[in-house]
Amino acid sequence: MTPAPSHADLLVTGGIVLTMLPDAEPIFEGAVAVVGDRIAAVDRSDRFSDWTVDRTIDARGGIILPGLVNVHTHAAMTCFRGLADDLPLMTWLNEHIFPAEAKLTPEKVYDGALLACAEMILSGATCFCDMYLFEGAVAHAARDAGMRAVVGEVLYDFPSPGYGDIEKGFAHTEDLIRLWKDDPLVTIAVEPHSPYLCSPDLLGRAAKIARTHRVPHVIHLSETRAEVEQIQERYGRRPVEHLAELGVLGPELLACHCVALSESDIDLLRRHEVKVAHCPESNMKLASGIAPVPDLLKAGVCVGLGTDGCSSNNDLDLFSEMDTAAKLHKVATLDPTVLDAHTVLRMCTAEGARALGMGDIIGVLAPGMRADLIVVDTDKPHMTPLHNPESQLVYSAGGGDVATSVVNGRVVMADRELTTMDVEAVMNRVHSIAEEIRRG
Repeated sequence: MTPAPSHADLLVTGGIVLTMLPDAEPIFEGAVAVVGDRIAAVDRSDRFSDWTVDRTIDARGGIILPGLVNVHTHAAMTCFRGLADDLPLMTWLNEHIFPAEAKLTPEKVYDGALLACAEMILSGATCFCDMYLFEGAVAHAARDAGMRAVVGEVLYDFPSPGYGDIEKGFAHTEDLIRLWKDDPLVTIAVEPHSPYLCSPDLLGRAAKIARTHRVPHVIHLSETRAEVEQIQERYGRRPVEHLAELGVLGPELLACHCVALSESDIDLLRRHEVKVAHCPESNMKLASGIAPVPDLLKAGVCVGLGTDGCSSNNDLDLFSEMDTAAKLHKVATLDPTVLDAHTVLRMCTAEGARALGMGDIIGVLAPGMRADLIVVDTDKPHMTPLHNPESQLVYSAGGGDVATSVVNGRVVMADRELTTMDVEAVMNRVHSIAEEIRRG
């Protein structure tokens, strides 16, 4: 249907539009019209010839798709990139990461998170979900970068460098919820670290706060077999069963990693409508194992893709993560049809948005949705020829192929140039933080 002649603040035109709506076909020579922070229309480019447009971006035959959603990050860990590689998870955490984090300040977290935002925008992410320390600083970094973000202060039993004891942690979390309640880009989540670092009382109170304020609830869950054994020994139940007994499982919960799951665990996640963040590259690097994602999807569990932090990945490139996810599960199952390109791309768009409770505002390109979109340049040797746009994105493209990024109707990158920050200055500040870490 031809749209009536109208006005657009921004028209991204001349590309292959992948709306990521169910069963939608690519729109060749397509365009997306934006008014304010919303998508006004999606159609063939020639249908907009009578529109008045303030700004036009020519996709030059590239692929226009929803901005990618990174469902699990520790953004400020850019400061620790390469600090403690090739170590087991608990050694990595207890002997290297926790001591380094004890020296963090809000200013360092802001700079590290801003660098992460630069890296994510440059590689196609327009939204991320973060768990870390001094998350108020992460919220400010995301807003200054122009990114959409779900952020939450990590909660655990021992004193935090960010807030002190856990009672102050709960108060701090509720303060953040109130402070950022009406922000167009930042959403606050309640984020207990894990069953092994959080008491049953802490876990129950965190769940209650999330439900009372109707905000996302995020936790690391069943990341390793060792974690499962530890929780079984401590409570007589597997981690997923433990959370079920405590009344923590629910549709607002995003469970990160979920590597060591049983069939009954998967059934519990399904019945409680829990969402899962799959982080294959981090799980590979830390030798945590391979999450049973095909089984989760078969059961009807919503799964999004995350990179985890830069100390356990070591980058924030979701294109790399998509390629890894698809190939990892094919070789693990010896089935080349498992996790096809369409499924994996949806995990980074529509399903990623749904995992964060944002499926009604982002993740697809449709009138009325927030205008979060990217343009991928296909005029490159490794992107030629182009038979299937979705396969090309998952198996051929890299983060460096993203030419344009739009978040909430604002162009935050054009022709590979960030418009919201001086990235060289940010890099220099993080270099200084790294030098301070090296000096001890």
